[in-house]
Amino acid sequence: MTEIRRSLFLHAPLRRMPHQVLQRLLEHLPPDTPPDGPDGPVARLESRVAALLGKPAALFFPSGTMAQQVALRVHAERRGRSSFVAHPQSHLLVWEQQGYHALHGLTCQIVGDHNDLVTTTDLAAVTEPPAALVLELPQRDIGGRLPTWAELGEQVEWARSRGAATHLDGARLWEAQTYYERPFAEIAALFDTVYVSLYKALQGVRGAILAGDEETIGHAAVWRRRHGGAIVDAWPLAAVAELGLDELLPRMPAFRDHAVALAEAINADGVARTVPSPPQTPMFHVHLPAAKAAVEAAVEELLAEQGVQLFGRVRSAPDPARCSFEVTVGENGMEFTPAEVAALVRDLVDRATRIAAA
Repeated sequence: MTEIRRSLFLHAPLRRMPHQVLQRLLEHLPPDTPPDGPDGPVARLESRVAALLGKPAALFFPSGTMAQQVALRVHAERRGRSSFVAHPQSHLLVWEQQGYHALHGLTCQIVGDHNDLVTTTDLAAVTEPPAALVLELPQRDIGGRLPTWAELGEQVEWARSRGAATHLDGARLWEAQTYYERPFAEIAALFDTVYVSLYKALQGVRGAILAGDEETIGHAAVWRRRHGGAIVDAWPLAAVAELGLDELLPRMPAFRDHAVALAEAINADGVARTVPSPPQTPMFHVHLPAAKAAVEAAVEELLAEQGVQLFGRVRSAPDPARCSFEVTVGENGMEFTPAEVAALVRDLVDRATRIAAA
């Protein structure tokens, strides 16, 4: 296996090796920390995130997939409705094998363009009363894009006017806040329930938090147990997530500024382009004028020669002669200068062109 010496990829193993993670915990966790109970890491994390989001209650889940399915089930039961509204590239649709339907009998009313943000006009076409409107901030699979604050308010008002709950897929809410520049609680106040990830931008091991009012979260706790998610001794997951809140959350604005600088350099070079331009959050996509298979071979060649990893995976495009990859700036990305990243992208495309021609 080729050694990764440097990586632009947020989830590269460089900072996620078990020994490193455990060493950080030993350095920061007081020796008398209990494994559970009101003073344990899980309860402490739940309380801390609830306060940060301005919600009365919060509940730890071992995965965001479970947290979101539970939230939608609760909203459906409350309203006696079995469908929810979401974008065609919602995480619930793309990455979870329709778990909401297989486990809970829910259906999704898909709205909006596959490659664009949902609009209020899109929502106006919905005819079946939904249990909930799901909004993902930012919309990862279209480049980490976000609606304006006014557009977001209009969409939330649409849901409320139809008796639907509003649920925030806030897996990357930590990053989205850098665009809105409003307190987390002000953003979360638009939504009945909010899910946030503990392992993406916060670089935890795994886990998620679902926040909302006391009754909703109490109902969610029942479904968490039914899913097998009320795990004992989840303290390592919570403790690492708290490190992320302490050390990484305050750096999100700097990560976003660096993402803007990286994208500017890539676009100025002219070989590739970014979506969006400029980035609204620390996340953006780099679109390449090269075929997916050739880029995959080129990045392996680059890694073998220089020990540099640019991304985790390549995304295909409708045009088979093009593809893209995702960049999310965190501690790894801060180690690359804009000029260096632009040069690496150009090198990647040159290599892919040569490989395709061979």
